[in-house]
Amino acid sequence: MAYMMVRHKVRDFNEWKPGYDGHKSARDAAGLKEVYLLRNADAPHEVIALFEATDLEKARTFGDSKDLKQKMQEVGIIDWPDIYFLE
Repeated sequence: MAYMMVRHKVRDFNEWKPGYDGHKSARDAAGLKEVYLLRNADAPHEVIALFEATDLEKARTFGDSKDLKQKMQEVGIIDWPDIYFLE
């Protein structure tokens, strides 16, 4: 099984979450299925998401897409995300 893990900080989790949820169709199209969505217990503005990836190449393309970058700006991502592709 392949995975994509994303770590980033958000300005406000409660503002970020509806935008994240609204982008689900793009994640689905990239073959990503959310496994975990976690907040750092000691730093609640830090979010970590783990996705199963049906196709790592599609996941990489999604992770580098203009659409995702634009959505991150819209929903209040305040740092550059760390994205890992795992097998």
